[in-house]
Amino acid sequence: MLRFLPLKLGRLYRCLKLLLVVGLFVVLLMNTHNLFASFQKNELTDRRFINLNKCPACFGTSWCRKFMNGQVSFETWGRLRFLDVFNVKNVYFAQYGEPREGTRRVVLKRLGSNQELAEIDQKICKRATGRPRCDLIQAMYKTEFARINGDVRLLTPEVVEGWSDLVHCPSQRLLDRVVRRYAETKDSGSFLLKNLKDTERMQLLMTLAFNPEPLVLQSFPSDEGWPFAKYLGACGRVVAVNYVGEELWSFYNAPWEKRVDLARQLMDIAEQLTNNDFEFALYLLDVSFDNFAVGPRDGKVIVVDAENVLVADKRLIKQNKPESYDVWYESRFEECDREACLSFSKDALCSRVTVDHNYYAICQNLLSRYATWRGTTGGLLHDPPAHIAKDGQLEALLDECTKPKKRYGRYQAAKELREYLTQLAAASASATAR
Repeated sequence: MLRFLPLKLGRLYRCLKLLLVVGLFVVLLMNTHNLFASFQKNELTDRRFINLNKCPACFGTSWCRKFMNGQVSFETWGRLRFLDVFNVKNVYFAQYGEPREGTRRVVLKRLGSNQELAEIDQKICKRATGRPRCDLIQAMYKTEFARINGDVRLLTPEVVEGWSDLVHCPSQRLLDRVVRRYAETKDSGSFLLKNLKDTERMQLLMTLAFNPEPLVLQSFPSDEGWPFAKYLGACGRVVAVNYVGEELWSFYNAPWEKRVDLARQLMDIAEQLTNNDFEFALYLLDVSFDNFAVGPRDGKVIVVDAENVLVADKRLIKQNKPESYDVWYESRFEECDREACLSFSKDALCSRVTVDHNYYAICQNLLSRYATWRGTTGGLLHDPPAHIAKDGQLEALLDECTKPKKRYGRYQAAKELREYLTQLAAASASATAR
C-alpha cells in the first residue's frame, strides 16, 4: 500500500499545478480589458495610487516631479494589479529614466502591507479625534507630529524615544544626524527643526514613528560606505531606493567559493555595524535571507530591509554609565519553531558598550546549521567540500558563534570565523587565477 503513496502524491501535485494554471488563465480572461489598460497606463503618475493625496501623512515628496513626469514606471509584471494579492510587502521593481543618464532599475516600497498602511490612517485619526476614521489631512495637524513645531530648536530624545526601533534609545547626537540628513527637504544640512517646513517636519516624524527605514538609509548612506541600499526619494507613500541585485536566498545553492565570499561579507557587515569610528552601534533585529541582496557586478552584499534597526550611541552609554554598561553582553541562543527568529533585549542593546548581537544574528539565521528558511536547513555554508568538513574547524566556529559553550565564546569565534572565511576566499581566488 505504501508503495503507491509517492505515485498518488505526484498525481495530486500535478492536478493542483494544472488547476492553478487554469485558474490563472481564467483570471486573465476575466481581466482582459483591465490587462490591456494596465499596460497602457502609468499608474505611478496617479496621485491617489501613490497616496500623494494623503500628504503630509506620507513619507515625502522629493521625487514627485519625477513620478508625475512619467520618469518612473513599473516593470512588466508590476503593472498587473490583480497580482498584488501575492505582493504582500508592497515592493515593486520599476524603471527610472533620466535624459542624460539613461534608464536604470529601482525598487519602490510602500513601507508596509495594505493592512499596515490602513492601520496608520486609523492610528492618526485616533490620536487626533479618538475615532478610527476622519479627514486624514486635518487630523495630522492635531497630532504630536504637528505639535512639535518650528519654535522647538531641536528634536529631542524625550519626545520620540520608543517610537520605533531606530529611536528605542535615541541620543541627541543621533537625532541631530537624522534631521541634518533628512532628504525630503530642499534645505537639508541643518539639525534645527525650524529650518523644516511644517509639512516636511510632519512627514519626518510620521516616518520616524511608523517605518523609519528611509531615515536609516539617509542617516547612514551607502555613499559613505554603510552597507545599506541607496535612498533615492519619495512621493506620497511610495519610496524609491536603488536596485541592488538578487536577494541572498538566490545564492543558497551557488558554488561553494561564492557562498564563502558572501559569508565573509556578512560577517564583515556584522563587525562594521557593531564597531565603527562613529561609535554608533546599529543592531539588526530582523535578519533573514530576504533582507540582503548581492550586487550583480561587484558581488557586494547589501542590507535591503532596514526597518528593524536599533541604533545605540556608544558615546552616550560611556558618558552616562548605566548599570553594567562595561560588562560584555552575550545574546542567548534559544530554540525556535519559526523561521529567522532571534532572541534579544532591546534595553540591554541600549545600555551596554560591548554587544555580540549582530554576530549572533548573522551566524544563527544565515550561516550555521541552525539557520532555517523556506523549508531548508543548513544555512548558507551547507555542504562544505570534504576536506573542509573533515577538518571540522568551520563547523566548530559556526557552532560557537551561534550557541557558545564558553563565556564570551561568541566574540572570539566571530573574530576567528571572519579570519577563516577570509583565508578560504583568498585560497579560492588564488586557485581560480591559476
